[in-house]
Amino acid sequence: IIPIVMAGILGIYGLIVAVILQGAITQPESNGATKYSSFSGYAHLAAGLCCGLSGLAAGMAIGIVGDAGVRAVGQQEKLFVGMILILIFAEALGLYGLIVALILSQQAVECSN
Repeated sequence: IIPIVMAGILGIYGLIVAVILQGAITQPESNGATKYSSFSGYAHLAAGLCCGLSGLAAGMAIGIVGDAGVRAVGQQEKLFVGMILILIFAEALGLYGLIVALILSQQAVECSN
């Protein structure tokens, strides 16, 4: 059950980034002018891709290690600690992606008329 919980945490990382990015998007004014620049749009796209792709890589790593680790622990219980350590390192990939996405999401420029 540990690999399943760790994989679920990766989805929460994506949710956090999505909520932060949604709060940074502004509506256009009544005359059609917008303060949301292309720079901000591309920075937010990069933040979403960074979090998503790092979550994909971490999820693949957790899935492979979790599958092999559960089978190995079934045969030799001493391998449990090693499996948990490798799962933690795989989860760190997703955490690094979250940190970079948060940094990228703070990069914004407002358009002025």
